[in-house]
Order: sequence, then structure tokens, then C-alpha cells
Amino acid sequence: MSIEIISIVLLFISFFMLLAYGVPVAYSIGISTTLTILLNIAVMPGITTVAQRMTTGIDSFALLAIPFFILAGELMNRGGIANRLISFAKSMVGSLPGGLAYVNTVAAMLFGAISGSAVAAASAIGSVMTERMEDEGYPRPFSAALNITASTTGLLIPPSNVLIVYALASGGAASVASLFIAGYLPGILVGVALMLVAAFIARKRKYARGERVSIGQLWTDFRRAFFSLLMLVIIVGGIVQGIFTATEAAAVAVFYALVLGFSYRTISFKDLPIILLNSAKTTAIVMFLICTSMTMSWLFSFESIPQLMTGFLLETVSSPFLIFLLINITLLVVGTFMDITPAVLIFTPIFLPVVTTLGMDPVHFGIIMVLNLCIGLCTPPVGTILFVGAGVAKISVSKVIKPLVPFLIAMILVLFLVTFFEGISLWMPSLFGL
Repeated sequence: MSIEIISIVLLFISFFMLLAYGVPVAYSIGISTTLTILLNIAVMPGITTVAQRMTTGIDSFALLAIPFFILAGELMNRGGIANRLISFAKSMVGSLPGGLAYVNTVAAMLFGAISGSAVAAASAIGSVMTERMEDEGYPRPFSAALNITASTTGLLIPPSNVLIVYALASGGAASVASLFIAGYLPGILVGVALMLVAAFIARKRKYARGERVSIGQLWTDFRRAFFSLLMLVIIVGGIVQGIFTATEAAAVAVFYALVLGFSYRTISFKDLPIILLNSAKTTAIVMFLICTSMTMSWLFSFESIPQLMTGFLLETVSSPFLIFLLINITLLVVGTFMDITPAVLIFTPIFLPVVTTLGMDPVHFGIIMVLNLCIGLCTPPVGTILFVGAGVAKISVSKVIKPLVPFLIAMILVLFLVTFFEGISLWMPSLFGL
């Protein structure tokens, strides 16, 4: 057996063993990569390669957008925006049968899109809606399951940190602007699918509907939420029109969120230290994941793993349909035990050459990958949003699993629609000439 094959085997076995033992994902990636480099010390640069690749992996202007968007999300989470969006969503759809279920979904979509964070959406919307839904007769496990799945739509609807990460991992094959525009329809489609499932369950169990609001109240709630919603237009519109880059847009988002927080009088100067500290902690975690993942991606390239994977799939599977199906299944499994950021950085270099060889657009594949891994965020054993949503609802994860299943099935159905109907992802970018 050649040293290249031994290296690949060592890399994957050590990585999965460390994960199984409960080692955090970032450390598992770093340790397994280092072990593989040590095995190849005769043909690779020294162990300093790990440190060098970790440093160069985050030496990117585009990645500066991530800490800014994280800070903007933290400011909005504390800035009273969630309550304004919930009131607006309730005015729009609250009077329908099972209306609070729709409110939960729409509010999570809006807040997730504005903040760019599924965790922020799950915690901000869930902390408010769980109590309201329980008072109206909705079981906590149901409202938690809906909140968990709806919160992931913010990773598809821009601005989205993970789409920026994919743009970096694609090596420039997909631009941030085109990915942002491409994410709208799939994200909205996921939200609609979740509301259809919620509607079926609400009618079956005869959940209460809210009171119908007047046009005047709808207009009032819209005005209160207007400046929060305007942020989406400013950020995405500015990027698409070329007024500023994604990184500059993130800085604008921080300034805008700060102005809103002070205008609404929900943020004061004494709140800023804890907001900055929480943002710094989150940024450190994300950046360390990116550091180690970029090092493993470099190792993949050194070992020619993407080329080997492309050749293997194209030689052994004749049908493009089956190849896309296998890739989707693989990513669904990966999403159950790996966080979305390292998964994007590690598996994009492996699968992107395969799908582009078969004629798939890199932007289309990026949306497929992110939607796929969003499902993983809702599933055990590592699903981040699953644990956040259950924690906010103050119930155990085991109680959420059963009501979560219908919503996950809906997300998987949307995933396959997006996979095999590329127009869902590419129609809007084509309108803007992207």
C-alpha cells in the first residue's frame, strides 16, 4: 500500500475516532491533519506547515465580514428587533388557523435573514414565541421543533456568513453577490414548506388562531419593523449594485444595528462591553474552525483527494442523478456530526470539482450544500440549533425529536427540489446578470 493511501486512511480514521471520543470538531481536524503531515514528513515541509496554513487560511479580506456580521447579529439580538418582527409577522399571518406557528416561522426567517445567524434567530425568536405559543395551547416540543428548523433559513437568505465561507472555499468560482441573491428563493421555499407542515398539524390538532388585526394595526406594526427590514435592502442591495463589498457591507450592518439599538433605546453604552465580549468569543470559535479546516483542505489538495474522488465517482457511477444523490446523502450524514463552517470548508474542495465536471453551476452547488448542512444543524448528535432551540424552550432534546421529524422531511423534500431544478437557485442571479 502506497504512502498516499496510508495517509488518507490515517487522516479519516483519526478524524472520526477523535469525533467519536467527543473531541471538539476544530481540535479533531487539527490533530488528524497534524498526524498525517507527520507521517509524510519526508515529502512535506515540517510541522510548521500546520501553523503556516492556519495563518494563511484566514488571511482573507472576505473573511473580515464574519466578525462584523457576528457583532451586528449580537447588537440586533439585544436591540429589540425580535419583538418588532414578531409583532409584524403576527399582524400578517396570526389570524390564520395555527397562526402563531406561522408567526414563529416568519419571524425566525426575518430575524435570521437580518442577523445572518441561525443561533441568534433560534434564541431571540424562541425565547419570546415559546411562551406565547404555550399560552395559546401549543405544546412546547412542537413550538421548539418549528423554531429550530425555521431559524436555519437565515443561513440561506442573505446576509449569511456561511455563504461567504463557501465563496472562499470555492476559490472564486462563486461570488458572494451571486450566492446572496441565489439564496432567496430556496430560503423562502424552505419557510413555506415548514408553514405547510405546521398548517396541516395545526388543523389536525385544532390549534387556536389569533385575532384578525385591522389594516391600521398592520400598518403600525410594519412601520415599527420597517427600519429593521430596511437593513436587508441596504446590505444586499449595496453588494449587488457594487456600492460596497461583503466586508464593507458587514461594517455598515454593525453601524446600522448600533444606530437602531440606540434609537429604540434598547441598547446603552453600558451594554457595549458585554456585546463586544460575546461577539469576540463567537468570532474566536468560528475563526479557529476556519483555521483548522483550511489546513485540512490544503492537505486534501496536497494528497490529490479531490482529483481521486472525481475520478472514482465518474468511473464507477455512470448516472449524474446518482452522483448528485450520493453527494446529498453524504452531506446529510456529515451534517449530523460536523458543524456547518468546517463542513463547507472541508467538503467543498472534494465535491465541487465533481459537480462542475458534470455541468453543475458552482453557485447552485453552494446553495445545495448549505441547505443540506442546515438540516444537519437540526439533527443529533452535534446539531447546534437543535440544542439551542431545546435550551431556549427549556425542554430536553429527546422531547423535540419526534415533533421535529415532519419538519425535517419537508426540508429534505425542498433540498431535492433545489438539487434537481437549478432554476430555483439560478433564476434570480440571472435577473441581475450575476
